[in-house]
Amino acid sequence: MRIVFMGTPDFSVPTLKALVEAGHDVAAVVTQPDKPKGRGKEMQMTPVKVQALEYKIPVYQPVKVRDQAFIEVLRELEADAFVVIAFGQILPKAVLELPRYGCVNIHASLLPKYRGAAPIQWCVIDGEKETGITTMMMDVGLDTGDMLEKVVIPIDEKETGGSLHDKLSLAGGSLILSTLRKLEEGTAVRTPQTEEGTCYAKMLTKSLGDIDWNQDAVSIERLIRGLNPWPSAYTMWNGKTIKIWAADVIKDEAPANGLPCGGVALSDRHCLAVRTGDGLLSIKELQMEGKKRMDIEAFLRGYPIPAGDVFVNRTQQ
Repeated sequence: MRIVFMGTPDFSVPTLKALVEAGHDVAAVVTQPDKPKGRGKEMQMTPVKVQALEYKIPVYQPVKVRDQAFIEVLRELEADAFVVIAFGQILPKAVLELPRYGCVNIHASLLPKYRGAAPIQWCVIDGEKETGITTMMMDVGLDTGDMLEKVVIPIDEKETGGSLHDKLSLAGGSLILSTLRKLEEGTAVRTPQTEEGTCYAKMLTKSLGDIDWNQDAVSIERLIRGLNPWPSAYTMWNGKTIKIWAADVIKDEAPANGLPCGGVALSDRHCLAVRTGDGLLSIKELQMEGKKRMDIEAFLRGYPIPAGDVFVNRTQQ
């Protein structure tokens, strides 16, 4: 099948690889414009562009895919299908109608649940037991097109946003091959989405990681995992920001000696337990601002935090 591939971040790369290695004719890759990154503000290519250039596939980087001049470029490519995964721009109706078999999106959740920008992380934060990949026909709505195929991925007890991202990325590459084959054979089944049980997975922001210790320990632990590696969960101690990368819920519901939420209930060489709105949270891996990540034993050797000290969120500073 002659394909135009649209994608931008690391998440999209396994799908591009799968299409090329399966023998599809990827006529062009469309990705976001290069952006300056790092302290030196050097222009950096998107991960999809890097991979496309290795394959010697023509790359287009329109600022706005809806510009009429670029729509004509797409028309001239005469693609059978557009495959879209984490592209980063909304496709207008004029683009959706170009390919023979339509535009197929690979979405990182089991639609119709978790439409929106950050379904992977919100599945972890919300405590879901499973998620997956859905291929769908694109329409003018946001993740509202007819569903084609799904693959279910269990969410492990200690799953992070990063580990789940990698699992779903690989699953998308496998599923799209099946979907394209069925579209070409005319055997694909289109299932309209319902509005029942849907929720919007809003975009992640750094402020989302500011831990509210009044929440229960289970919710905070899921937040820490869901925001690992970005934007990360954090708290404040003595005016400094500490990122928290891993924690365990202590199931003992015993009162923490009248400590406020965020108070350190236990601190010794092996454990740093913090009182929450419901239960204790044992911090396992953390990072002082400007320093490297450490396990709790190494951290406490350099930064002893005594019992009775209190962690606060940034808004309380």
